[in-house]
Amino acid sequence: MPRLTSSLARRILPSLILASILATSAPCISALPTGTPTAPGLAAAYPSPTVPYASDDPNDELWNAHSDITPEAQRGRLGGTVLGPQNAPLELQNPSLLAPPTTDHGDVPNAKWPFSLSHNRLQTGGWARQQNVNDMPIAKGIAGVNMRLEPGAIRELHWHNTAEWAYVLKGSTQITTVTAEGQNYVATVPQGSLWYFPPGQPHSLQATDDDPEGSEFLLVFDDGNFNEDSTFLLTDWLAHVPKEVLAKNFRTDQSAFDRIPGEQLYIFPGPVPADNQQPPTSPQGTTPLPYTYDFASMKPTQYAGGTVKIADSRNFKVAKDIAVAEVTVEPGSMRELHVSVSGRTVFADSKSDSDVPVTAQWHPSDDEWTYFLEGSARITLFAAAGNARTFDYQAGDVAYVPASYGHYIENTGNTTLRLLEILKTDVFKDISLNQWLALTPPELVKAHLELSDETIGQLSKTKPVVVAPQ
Repeated sequence: MPRLTSSLARRILPSLILASILATSAPCISALPTGTPTAPGLAAAYPSPTVPYASDDPNDELWNAHSDITPEAQRGRLGGTVLGPQNAPLELQNPSLLAPPTTDHGDVPNAKWPFSLSHNRLQTGGWARQQNVNDMPIAKGIAGVNMRLEPGAIRELHWHNTAEWAYVLKGSTQITTVTAEGQNYVATVPQGSLWYFPPGQPHSLQATDDDPEGSEFLLVFDDGNFNEDSTFLLTDWLAHVPKEVLAKNFRTDQSAFDRIPGEQLYIFPGPVPADNQQPPTSPQGTTPLPYTYDFASMKPTQYAGGTVKIADSRNFKVAKDIAVAEVTVEPGSMRELHVSVSGRTVFADSKSDSDVPVTAQWHPSDDEWTYFLEGSARITLFAAAGNARTFDYQAGDVAYVPASYGHYIENTGNTTLRLLEILKTDVFKDISLNQWLALTPPELVKAHLELSDETIGQLSKTKPVVVAPQ
């Protein structure tokens, strides 16, 4: 073996000594990541973490639609200024897209659609614009239409193969329908109240003059592929039936149909309906259940950060496919972290009269289609496997949350946020994160999240629903 020179020995000896020290002490090296607390109490209470702790990076909203700034794609030390052309008004409305929270990750489909971006169909007497799966591909289960009628204007007699649920935004609307059994129904629906038609049941809509500007309303359909331009219209049908057949069907002279329209009317002017309009007398009588619900008069349930009232098949009995919660969230508050889960309810009895206080009941349900009536908000959708994305919303926008996606709705403005959470289900349900953890054995919660006993003790065994700031 060759001898080491003194100069070579001086160079490698420190390295040999360091390697020897590391080799003998390696079993004692901690697996904790850099910055992990090492207090004796923590080491005794919790096992060593297997992943780094969640970041404490601030993720507040950086601006809003009314901010007097030039929005930039920067959050802290991340990102940079925008050097190319900018659509600043759009970026001011969507801070969570231009400068997303650091908690966003992965891929979540777009879950925002403003009705302002929908093509508007203008008619003599009103207009209609829609949102369906073509506009927002994630919205496979529900579609919506925003419609306006001048006083007396009629959305013509029609039907479709989906259920129709409606909320009156302004004014009042008179509806008519006839069932397959020959029972009929006529009613006027005021602002803030609802109507519902089952799939295939013919009906009409007409604005009254209770408001001198007529009526505007939101229509919701239980199929994301619904197309307002593809409904079955009375005039369209008869324009495509030979008049000889019409005469034979109605047992009259063919000349009786000389003035029927040659194509669909869709929306057209008409005489203002009487406030006390009654349906023609039917040998089969009127419908056993009303197709309208006085949601506007329903007293909401008060929570720490806002209010909630619910209409579903327990109090609006004909509404078997669509349920709604009208929610208000005060500034600084939030609709709590929760999950909508698919499922239908089978009632053990029929005790579901309109005076049952269903506003305090929340249970697992289905896809969520949310319409913002007032204020501004942000929602983060958690889609599993590390995928999460945050969206911002203003009045007139639609949000879509697929079943089982964890989410919250935070009021990001300085005025009351008001919204409709609409579910494709018979009974409104969800899972509260707070209640779930509170009703799970504390040792199991501590093993997952390393929460202190004090924090676990503050969890709520009842659903907070709308949470106020601390």
